[in-house]
Amino acid sequence: MGVKNQCYATLIVCYLCLTTGSMFTWPSSVIEVFGSPNTTLNRVMTDTEISLLGSLSSVSALITLPFSGFFLDTFGRKYTCIGLSILQVIGWTIVISFNYVETILAAMCISGLSFCIYLVVPMYTGEFCQNSIRGTTTSSVVMFFVIGWLVSYILGGYLEYHMMNYVSLIMSILCTLLLFYMRESPLYLMKNGLEQEAAATIAYYRNENVSSKEVQQEMENIRRALNPELDGTTSETEKLNPSSNREKLSTWEFLKKSRSTRRGLLLSLVLYSASVFQGQVVVQMYAEPLYSEAIPNISPTVCSIIFAVVNIFAAIVVIFLVDRAGRRPLMIYSSVCTAAFALALGSQIQFHWGPHWVTAVFMYLFCITYSTGAGSIPFTVSSEIFLPEIKNFAIIVSMEYFFFGFFIILFIFNPLVSVVGLSGVFYIFSIVCILTALFCTFYMPETKGLSVDAIQHLFVKPRCHRNKV
Repeated sequence: MGVKNQCYATLIVCYLCLTTGSMFTWPSSVIEVFGSPNTTLNRVMTDTEISLLGSLSSVSALITLPFSGFFLDTFGRKYTCIGLSILQVIGWTIVISFNYVETILAAMCISGLSFCIYLVVPMYTGEFCQNSIRGTTTSSVVMFFVIGWLVSYILGGYLEYHMMNYVSLIMSILCTLLLFYMRESPLYLMKNGLEQEAAATIAYYRNENVSSKEVQQEMENIRRALNPELDGTTSETEKLNPSSNREKLSTWEFLKKSRSTRRGLLLSLVLYSASVFQGQVVVQMYAEPLYSEAIPNISPTVCSIIFAVVNIFAAIVVIFLVDRAGRRPLMIYSSVCTAAFALALGSQIQFHWGPHWVTAVFMYLFCITYSTGAGSIPFTVSSEIFLPEIKNFAIIVSMEYFFFGFFIILFIFNPLVSVVGLSGVFYIFSIVCILTALFCTFYMPETKGLSVDAIQHLFVKPRCHRNKV
């Protein structure tokens, strides 16, 4: 089956992640200016306002995430993405048009409403891509997010403030226009009874004829996913008569009945905990001031750009490995390595046992190993482990938790540094990494190349059998 059209579509959707990543890291380029007497705003930002500048986008994401399931089911994946991109256009327009502290914070709030793309994009790509490349395409979300960091650091380091904002606005407008080229998810079309349109979409993405065996097999897979067997409890009569009427379960009843779904949701929450509290987000958001403190003899802009390039490299490694090595090994080994580098980095910052370039090396290694595991695998796993009936709810709950964690860690980072020091913060990150590796060793099944039905059955097998898959 051809994957060319699937790759083109993934690039377009992931470009939305690029513009989001650029907006998310924009505060790193302007925090020092906004907090100095030479501010471009009407007044100097207070310490609290600077903390809000970095964390408000995560709060905004908490607002839209509960409604994202409604948007996805009502307007479809394509038009939900377009709407989220328009929010970024509005945010940049406000930044360009006004120079008040309050309007800048409002712009970050509005742009942050689009951050639920980390729910939407992996779901969207996972539904139009075939199983053999699903892990690669959903992992591309992280790579494009990181490319957005790089773009933001370069624009902030080498362009004048207003020019940087104009370029960012143009990028968001281009993203909105490109998304109109996309086709709707075949699963969404099937859920709404549009089987002919779904077949045409599958044929387009697989580069096959509508009547081909591959397209018909994919249609059948979607039908089975829309009529799942809960943990093997479906009777033989229902298996032989899938069209028979079955009572539609509420979300809460579904959770109570499906042990595999409860276990999948717990796994998703733990993986997102690792993604937040292993700590790379604070390096990303506060890159320039953090590098100024940790590596004072090297330009913070250069360090930030290298940081983004290093993370792009790590994201490419993940794309290559996720469908080869598997999700579980990447999470375990990357967490162990991240713990080691966080410990070494903390000791270097505390005791200065090596030159400043050693600090930079450990910080980059910390980011590389994080990105190959907790920085990417949770997005891939959460997009593929839930049945369609519960998928929107489960991913929304996971992402709400994820962004709430983002807000907490970004808001408390500066006060925490004041209490335990920068080295102490990295010691805490190291402990979280070790706990992640232990959990994944004993409780995380391998989902590489499996359909959602097969993945669900892994959650009800004995642990020893799950980990052998």
